[in-house]
Amino acid sequence: MAKYPFESIEPKWQRYWAEHQTFRAIEDPAFPKDRRRYVLDMFPYPSGQGLHVGHPEGYIATDIYCRYLRMKGFNVLHPMGFDAFGLPAENYAIKTGTHPTVTTAANINKFRQQINSFGFSYDWDREVDTSNPDYYRWTQWIFLKLFEKGLAYEAESPINWCPSCKTGLANEEVKDGCCERCGTKVTRKRIRQWILRITAYAERLLEDLDGLDWPEPVKLMQRNWIGRSEGANVVFKVDLSTCPLVSSSAKLPNQETGDLFIEVYTTRPDTLFGATYMVLAPEHPLVATITGPEQQAAVAAYLEEAAKKSDLERTDLAKTKTGVFSGAYAINPVNGARIPIWIADYVLISYGTGAIMAVPAHDERDWDFAKAFNLPIIQVVSPTAPDKMLENPQDSPKVNAFGVGQCTAAYGYAVNSGPFTGMPTAEAQKAVTAWLEERGLGKKAVNYKLRDWIFSRQRYWGEPIPVVHCEKCGIQALPERELPLRLPEVRSYLPTGTGESPLAAIEGWVNTRCPQCGGPAKRETNTMPQWAGSCWYYLRYLDPQNDRAFAGRDKIDYWAPVDLYVGGNEHAVLHLLYARFWHKVLYDLGLVNIKEPFQRLVNQGMILGEDNQKMSKSRGNVINPDNIIGEYGADSLRVYEMFMGPLEVTKPWTTAGLVGASRFLERLWAIAEKCRPAPVDGPAEAAPGDLVRLLHKTIKKLSRDTETLSFNTAISAMMIYSNELARLQAVPRSLWEPLVQMISPYAPHLGEELWEKLGHSESVFRSAWPVWDEALCTENEALIVVQVNGKIRDKFNAPAGTGKAELETRARALPGVAKWIEGRRIVKLIAVPGKLVNIVVA
Repeated sequence: MAKYPFESIEPKWQRYWAEHQTFRAIEDPAFPKDRRRYVLDMFPYPSGQGLHVGHPEGYIATDIYCRYLRMKGFNVLHPMGFDAFGLPAENYAIKTGTHPTVTTAANINKFRQQINSFGFSYDWDREVDTSNPDYYRWTQWIFLKLFEKGLAYEAESPINWCPSCKTGLANEEVKDGCCERCGTKVTRKRIRQWILRITAYAERLLEDLDGLDWPEPVKLMQRNWIGRSEGANVVFKVDLSTCPLVSSSAKLPNQETGDLFIEVYTTRPDTLFGATYMVLAPEHPLVATITGPEQQAAVAAYLEEAAKKSDLERTDLAKTKTGVFSGAYAINPVNGARIPIWIADYVLISYGTGAIMAVPAHDERDWDFAKAFNLPIIQVVSPTAPDKMLENPQDSPKVNAFGVGQCTAAYGYAVNSGPFTGMPTAEAQKAVTAWLEERGLGKKAVNYKLRDWIFSRQRYWGEPIPVVHCEKCGIQALPERELPLRLPEVRSYLPTGTGESPLAAIEGWVNTRCPQCGGPAKRETNTMPQWAGSCWYYLRYLDPQNDRAFAGRDKIDYWAPVDLYVGGNEHAVLHLLYARFWHKVLYDLGLVNIKEPFQRLVNQGMILGEDNQKMSKSRGNVINPDNIIGEYGADSLRVYEMFMGPLEVTKPWTTAGLVGASRFLERLWAIAEKCRPAPVDGPAEAAPGDLVRLLHKTIKKLSRDTETLSFNTAISAMMIYSNELARLQAVPRSLWEPLVQMISPYAPHLGEELWEKLGHSESVFRSAWPVWDEALCTENEALIVVQVNGKIRDKFNAPAGTGKAELETRARALPGVAKWIEGRRIVKLIAVPGKLVNIVVA
């Protein structure tokens, strides 16, 4: 048997596809909207390490799907590009002195070569590189649109700070208290930042999830990250007699009365009567105002310590509660009680108002804090209605410093709550909120955990932010004609660590003129984060050479939205949320045709090393695809990765499985040698009826499994069918040619070669996908299993549709059954047509 010569076949067909532009997509009006498909992979960051075998898993899946769609008569857009800005290239530049442009270009070339070695059907004419000025010109243009709409603003704020990367991080880039990129423990730093007002779109980002065909876990992650809740904003009046630093000249919220208020957000206004103290976040603007002279030193020391902690350390990871008394008191608006105001880092300035009313009997964090600092605990919710308590005194709430035995946030009935006592929780929430609104002490409110997006980075290798700072005019946007604002050449890429990027040291670039008044101005020296370019790249693919717009509206209307988007679930609350936000802004500006960018999302599972661990250089378990392709061929690697298991699940790599996939392709190559050389358009040869039926069943299964991305079961069906063909001395063309078409999306190089051997001059991907005959997919016979007292004793074949009576008669006559029922009384006999007969004997 001749060996399958993948070494020569694979380069041959890759050259053919490139020369003939086989997969070039054009906006052909002959294809109606329902016959067009935009299929997209999450584009890679071109690191110096190149790909390992886990990276292309999603690419293989989309490639199979796209090739199948083309054969089904669809116009398919399937592009590829590179997410090229980012810290690794800059860090490498710092280490070696090589400009990031040079290393990025080299890495892109390496990635492109590796990707091409798999034989993917990308339209390379549409390639994008987010670090190319022709691309980031439009990233800057979109930023200016955000700025014009008031969705981009500058503020000095406490941010997550990575001491190693020396840059600010968004909340989404902090994992378990550490920098997602380098693993360094994150601290807090207050610096000047550009921020995007993503919170303005919180409700729409939440609502529009319902219409998306996305995995439920991803939608749940976004819902939780957005974190919508309903409750009330409540104002607590500060007892100014306890704040000697507040004078009549102080700037107070209510200048007419001279009062000072602290506003809190709560989801449980029904528990207000149980608020026994208040807590301000260390960053709250009123901390300095209300702190008493005796407490100033302790408060200052506490603020310094709190600034060193990440949000995660202050909340989820905090094993013990810490805090300091401010020396001030506030008045509980529902009962007039005077309650102390504390400062504690378990309250975050980024959630709600940065201040809370503490109800320790019904909030676990407040309970722990109250226990630690000996603060009062009052139960105001009971599982038992008050009238029942009179009948059962043991159920009455205990009201004293530590009289409540446990904390619970469960709903129940209001107790110790004045006129609201006895109300069920839901009723009490509404009633208390209405009471507050009537008296101007609060109002119904909706809150979100989602915070505005910290957008700027204090690094070099990113898109320059196209604004200038003018002492006379303030922040001014660059005119569109000056875009792109290019990155300058620099000698040092070292971040300053002070909050300024390396760009700040380049006076010739920084110093400029104000576009408004013409006076001296300074350019913005922060740059955009890596996420900026990936927020809209799917739109640039539609019209990558357009120098008048980010994409022509005719191209957007033809292709958008993305019909299938495949990538890892690690981007659930990063790229996917940010891209949805930018897209909605573009939609509001009338620049795109639909509210959501990605209609269907599929997350591929991870491929682990042979040791069942995540592949990494440190573990030494990385499998290089270049080596695998060199030894087994790209088609073997493609088929193996899809055969490992369902696309969405995590699975370990095994070389033995790869060998099995290679043998399968070798078998197909051998079958081709046995195919009868009937002419392409000649009459069909006679073929065994059972194989004709199996062929049509295989076509049906392949079609449905490929449509649903169930590639492992599709490959299994082809293996079963090919096994039957391999048994034949000579294989009829009518049985072989459809299999060649079906294997082609999965093993495209082999498919093209086998198609050519059959006498075809055009690519197999120009042929129509085979069609099954439903009549030939219906079973004529069924295997009937016969059990006696639950054990299988015999089997027989019966024509489809055989009735129960005949099945019972035939089952009792079987030799394997007769000896078990002879002389015994049959207690029960159950016949299930098409499946089994079950006999129960005494």
